[in-house]
Amino acid sequence: MQTGCQERKTTTTSSSEFGAFADDSAFMKEHTDLVVLKKGAAAVAVAPAWQGRVMTSTYDHDTGPSFGWINRPVIEKGILSEEEAKGKLESHIYIFGGEERFWLGPEGGQYALYFKPGAKFEFSDWKTPPVIDTEPFKMVKQTESSATFEHSADLTNYSGTQFKVGIERSVTVLDKADAAKMLGVELGDGIQMVGYETDNRITNKGAEAWKPETGLLSIWLLGMYNPSPTTTVVIPFKSGSEEELGAKVNDSYFGKVPAEYLQVKEDILFFKGDGTRRGKIGISPQRSKGIAGSYDAAGKVLNIVTYNVQEAPNGFVNSMWEIQKEPYVGDAINSYNDGSPEPGADPLGPFYELETSSPAAALEPGGTMKHVQRTYHIQGTEAELDPIAKQLLGVSLESIKTAF
Repeated sequence: MQTGCQERKTTTTSSSEFGAFADDSAFMKEHTDLVVLKKGAAAVAVAPAWQGRVMTSTYDHDTGPSFGWINRPVIEKGILSEEEAKGKLESHIYIFGGEERFWLGPEGGQYALYFKPGAKFEFSDWKTPPVIDTEPFKMVKQTESSATFEHSADLTNYSGTQFKVGIERSVTVLDKADAAKMLGVELGDGIQMVGYETDNRITNKGAEAWKPETGLLSIWLLGMYNPSPTTTVVIPFKSGSEEELGAKVNDSYFGKVPAEYLQVKEDILFFKGDGTRRGKIGISPQRSKGIAGSYDAAGKVLNIVTYNVQEAPNGFVNSMWEIQKEPYVGDAINSYNDGSPEPGADPLGPFYELETSSPAAALEPGGTMKHVQRTYHIQGTEAELDPIAKQLLGVSLESIKTAF
């Protein structure tokens, strides 16, 4: 899909222009059941019908901004019949939006879940499996600040291997005290923030073991955020030689990312989150520090994503859209900047994403893989945010703002 990289002008917004959480929540409640979890003033809106997806969050459920990217036209349209969806984007994916959704990998390759056996690795043949697109998850437990969802699915990969998968996903709100402890940073009185943790598990419900030679699955979490001209993704990584640790970044998913959108230093990279040009980057598990972030300079919002780094005896699934020589040398962290998927086509959003993945799950019958991700939105003055950025990402706000 080397042609999907044409630059196009799109309308983007910064977090200083975000809609209000209360307004977004009211809108979504008109179209789907919405579970609003709260801890103090912090709130997280979750949609059971959309796979227990975190749609948006805020540090003040009454007057605060809405941090998730919400695709109102698609939500209003709803799920179409198969005939209605023909020839439309909905025949490939329902982009409801939401700042953390549960997906499964790999996307491409001989063990792909998004291409039928024999399909071409092109956008016209790409389709999101219904289990992570249109099928609802069942809420089995709820408290004021958390909710747990369950689902099961039968899947077939590109090579014809069948999987019976049990899914469990829990969402828990984190307040400022939680975040300060988990991140190990000081969050002063002037800081406003919301965070949430998701605990995601897949279980082999079949009678046969999942084996590398016939394809493995992974848990893949993707967060859609509002793009803006002042938003920059920041990912620190381990320095070292390519002979020892491999490439610093994989920037060839949808064609090589040009320098005006990606700057790679010795141990950190900057990637534009402006929603104007389609591109994707990845950090390998050998390079990953278990953290990624972004900064919206206009809204003065620092976004941080962390995950549970764990042993990966079977590697990480490779989602490149090609028959792969190495199907288990995939990435642990990804970031995506939206734009036109092919010449003349509209962008999917636009939005930008921060993503993390679990290791490949070689599970015996009854075995379970767990992947935990935490997302934090921290808003304050630059004087308050700068030491947090330096401590967590290893770089100053000034360096982020002047990267491009």
